[in-house]
Amino acid sequence: MTVTGLVLAAGGSRRLGEPKQLLPFRGRTLLDATLDMARTCGFDDILVTLGGSAAAIRSQTDLSGVRVIENPDFATGCGSSISSAVPFLTETDRLVLLLGDQPGIQPADVRRLAAAPTPLGVCRYTDGLGHPFLFHRQVFGELADLHGDKAVWKLLHSGRYQVTEVDAEGTVPIDVDTREDYERLLRSSEQS
Repeated sequence: MTVTGLVLAAGGSRRLGEPKQLLPFRGRTLLDATLDMARTCGFDDILVTLGGSAAAIRSQTDLSGVRVIENPDFATGCGSSISSAVPFLTETDRLVLLLGDQPGIQPADVRRLAAAPTPLGVCRYTDGLGHPFLFHRQVFGELADLHGDKAVWKLLHSGRYQVTEVDAEGTVPIDVDTREDYERLLRSSEQS
């Protein structure tokens, strides 16, 4: 079984007003922290999608050991980033979807999720469901047709595939969409 991690980092950060991927976090960038976490998950391959601010991200982020996919349609939502990655999944059996602005994911949770036996998997935190998501190869065709920002949630709740909910540590990790989210992330990282 081969597992690919896909880090979604193509967003234009409209709500934040600056590239969230490049926000300072623990002495590096927010995307660096997420990629560092992804590198410890035991993936056979790691992909990252870039779109908004791609040139600046390439120059300021450590992209070693990952394959970069440019998504020219990033403004249409994360569904376009997922569909742009599907052609690069020729050698993988399972895909784990990670958000580039969510560095607090625990690698142990990712490894348990990647082993889920059903076509879809999602983490169950103490306060609800959240990323990362798992997709088996039989779902990749549907991933190629995703549109919009909540497309994976719609697929998860469609009832077309059996879903495993994998217990994950703590509450849903903070993902950064607004200045308030970023400040909460900084406060939580000081406490850990």
